[in-house]
Amino acid sequence: MDSSSLEMDLSNLPKANWWGDDYLYQVGGFWLLPQFIQSIYRVVKHFKPIPSDIILASYPKTGTTWLKSLVFSIIHRCSKHRLSTNHPHELIPTLEVQVYATQTIPCINTDHQSSRIFSTHIPYQLLSETLDSSECRVVYVTRNPKDTLVSTWHFVNKWDKARGDPWPLDVAIDKFCDGETPCGPYYDHVMGYKRLSLERPKNVFFVTYEELRTNPITHVKKLAEFLGCPFEGEDEEEQVQEVVNICSFEVLSNYEVNKSEDSPTWFQLPYNSFFRKGNIGDHTNYLNDVTIERIDALTREKFHSLGFMYGT
Repeated sequence: MDSSSLEMDLSNLPKANWWGDDYLYQVGGFWLLPQFIQSIYRVVKHFKPIPSDIILASYPKTGTTWLKSLVFSIIHRCSKHRLSTNHPHELIPTLEVQVYATQTIPCINTDHQSSRIFSTHIPYQLLSETLDSSECRVVYVTRNPKDTLVSTWHFVNKWDKARGDPWPLDVAIDKFCDGETPCGPYYDHVMGYKRLSLERPKNVFFVTYEELRTNPITHVKKLAEFLGCPFEGEDEEEQVQEVVNICSFEVLSNYEVNKSEDSPTWFQLPYNSFFRKGNIGDHTNYLNDVTIERIDALTREKFHSLGFMYGT
């Protein structure tokens, strides 16, 4: 991304048809939705993290909403009740969707005494200069590729366009495997942050959705320690359990704010679209054995061959 101009010229970018007559554009090896390219460009050009910043990074549909809830509750323990009346995406804004959505560069509080928390789906490969130049902390969550694919397919089919032109599952499978999905390729996105976590473990916390779901107590403790605010005192276990409880899918999905059919100003879908099931292994309800083996073979090639034994 050339930071010498104010806007990115899309005319010469490679593009790929991914759904109906909609196209993705390729920037730095990643496929991006055209409506977010300029805001991503502004993030890369203008966002300057300070050491106390916390950046929650993820590929879409891998547990972002839940991670926001957990981190907010850990950092703002006295205010964790706000989750009952505020959607997680309002409490922790996404850099390219909310913070840098307009051409007016935002004036962000730079008080080093308090932690600013943002999220992003921008691949590390595009954001490397920004993150490498700062001591900010990054938390990255990933999810089994097959569940990620199915969750993405469901989410896209909630868009208005899908009412008359649904995204077929077989097309979604092909596009996912080819890497031609928003912020894809999925595997490159994950490995960018995985490598960063190995190179800078003090600054990057890499966790899987499955780890968080199956052993939330342990990983919430680790996350709190990484964020510099460990649970302490005689009631430490109770504190951790409370965070886990109030951030459970069952509790969060039943808050009125998260069941709302109103849409935010920054996205086309209603607030309730960010909560579906949250289950591990839901892909078995939608993918046949041939497709599962196809994705597993790709996972072995893209992850296992690089020493990341995950996703099958």
